[in-house]
Amino acid sequence: MYLVIWEFTVRPDQVPAFEAAYGPAGAWAVLFRRAPGYLGTELLAAGDGRYLTLDRWADRAAYAAFRQSAAADYLALDARCEALTAGEREIGAFETVELP
Repeated sequence: MYLVIWEFTVRPDQVPAFEAAYGPAGAWAVLFRRAPGYLGTELLAAGDGRYLTLDRWADRAAYAAFRQSAAADYLALDARCEALTAGEREIGAFETVELP
């Protein structure tokens, strides 16, 4: 599995809209579901305006293919959601460790 983690600081007046857009049934998940290899999204709240999104993919290749094929739609959705947050950063992308 391949996991992409983002951290967001959400504007207090935008919390409901942010949760709707970034949750497991939100606009981002709808976009991701168009791609083979997308496994789901979790939205975590810290309680102080910070959130994490955990986007699960079958593997790095599935995520890379999605980013390439949906680049324009990804950028357009990102631009529409920009006003919901005061800050965002990609924490990183991680792969499942396969042990013998």
